[in-house]
Amino acid sequence: MIVFDLRCGAAHVFEAWFGSSVDYETQRARRLIACPLCNDTDIDKAVMAPAVGAKGNRAVTADPRAELLAAQRRLEAQSDYVGSDFATTARALHDGDAPPRSIYGEATIAEARALADDGIPVLPLPFKPLIRSDA
Repeated sequence: MIVFDLRCGAAHVFEAWFGSSVDYETQRARRLIACPLCNDTDIDKAVMAPAVGAKGNRAVTADPRAELLAAQRRLEAQSDYVGSDFATTARALHDGDAPPRSIYGEATIAEARALADDGIPVLPLPFKPLIRSDA
């Protein structure tokens, strides 16, 4: 069902329910809709505010910390941790001296700037890598 605010030729505004927009258009074209106040069948849609769900109808949002932790776990599961060798490994990957793979690790600000200046894509992560013993 769909509800519309309608207006007759005499400017009376009233509410009407229809099975669909097509049903409204069909009934309007056949002049089957009449104003309940004056019986006028010259009907058009009136301006109406959209129906907005109440605050209680909003979906529960996830905890941002939990979302960040989930993103960190996905990144770590799909990438190789290279620790403090990040800048060297990133440069080798970019230059084709190492097989392609996704990496993460640590770099100094100077190392990250040098990589970016050389056109090697890097970005800081919003979290510290979990403590690793394999790098």
